[in-house]
Amino acid sequence: MATQVTANARRSTSFLQIAIILQTLTIFLQAVSAGLLLTSSYGETLHSVGARVMYGASMLYVLAAVLAWKPGGGSPRPVWHASGFLVLASVQVALGIAHIPSVHLPLGVLMFGLSVLALARR
Repeated sequence: MATQVTANARRSTSFLQIAIILQTLTIFLQAVSAGLLLTSSYGETLHSVGARVMYGASMLYVLAAVLAWKPGGGSPRPVWHASGFLVLASVQVALGIAHIPSVHLPLGVLMFGLSVLALARR
């Protein structure tokens, strides 16, 4: 029984790491597409699609954090981090839709830094 719990905890942790990696990668790709937004005609489409993918990756991070916490009885701290990140992603999307780059861009940099930090902590 203990072996199965350990294996499930390892799988949950791996899923959590994959979710954080995916989130970090999508945020980085958003920075790239923001550059393309300024220099090409298809940049706006890429950035818009990327925003949806990044938001989905943030939701996946919350799901992975809950799955890592609940079955194994670990710390709920990753759930709080992932939920906070989803709030930041929501604000980021709203700022992008409202075309407020003076806050949207620095928040994107902050989100990337926080995501890299979460990845380094895993």
